[in-house]
Amino acid sequence: MNKILRGFTVVLAGFCALLGTSGTVFAEGEGGEETKPATSISISPVNKVVKLEPGKTYDDSFKVMNNGSDVINFEVYASPYSYTKEEDDGEYKLGFSRETSYTQITRWITFKDETGAYSTKPKFKVAPGTTFVVNYRIKTPASIPDGGQYAVIFAHTLSSDTETGGLRTEASPGLVVYGRSNGETKFESEIYDLKINKTVTEGEKTLTKINGTSMVNNAGNVDFMAYGKLTVRGIFGHQYYVTPDTKGVSIIPETELVVSDAWDDTPYFGLFHVTWSVTVKDKTEEISRLVLILPVPIIILMILLLTIIGIWITIMVRKRKERRSRFGTV
Repeated sequence: MNKILRGFTVVLAGFCALLGTSGTVFAEGEGGEETKPATSISISPVNKVVKLEPGKTYDDSFKVMNNGSDVINFEVYASPYSYTKEEDDGEYKLGFSRETSYTQITRWITFKDETGAYSTKPKFKVAPGTTFVVNYRIKTPASIPDGGQYAVIFAHTLSSDTETGGLRTEASPGLVVYGRSNGETKFESEIYDLKINKTVTEGEKTLTKINGTSMVNNAGNVDFMAYGKLTVRGIFGHQYYVTPDTKGVSIIPETELVVSDAWDDTPYFGLFHVTWSVTVKDKTEEISRLVLILPVPIIILMILLLTIIGIWITIMVRKRKERRSRFGTV
């Protein structure tokens, strides 16, 4: 944070719907010391499950906390919670603009403004060190689709330039709403393309890490959790790593996502028995393989050593043949 220069405009856009983390910009104090953040906003809770029926009204609320030193002006609104398949790489990316039959709940959500009326995008103000309660309403029409409904409620800060620090801040922590419509539930999952690798790509770097990956497709009408489990053992059975049971991926309908895990403490040398499995409810797919980890210098050294041994053996065989030929031995 101490790299932020005073007098420049800084924009921090934080779509934090999944983790509910706060968007924060720190102002640098005298001597390069960090001071209390001017803007720090968070939301609680970060997710909500609602059982929906046609023609019903559901009232609820959430809290917006101002942990900074400045007054925060913000607006609240609902956006679709869905994934879009990118054309360039074929991967599904989380977004908040694509509407599907599973994001209709976005149209049913309104918020109680300061006058007591309900609207789609009211504005509020929260003082430093205080909490503001936002009341919202989900009003379903007479006919609703079966299955899941998904939306994100954002508390988006309204930008303003300060005279002293010249800081401009924006943040959007969000509450994910998981709706369960009263109707026939269609649960259909597909687990495929399981792989065990010994390298991962992080940014522009390729790192040595034993990891497992797979694809999981949700072809049903309700969301589900997919759990990947990576188990790494030595050749004598000692267990070095296993994925925590709580690590899962939430997959909404019409979405195909990667489920993965990696052993961050993978050593530079070793032979390991690796098992990678993915579970969705009662369905599990699993693969296993031996993984040899060797650093490049050792591989080069082994190649050189084998080359030297091969040359030495060739020379010895030729000398032996010459000796036999010279003394007439058979």
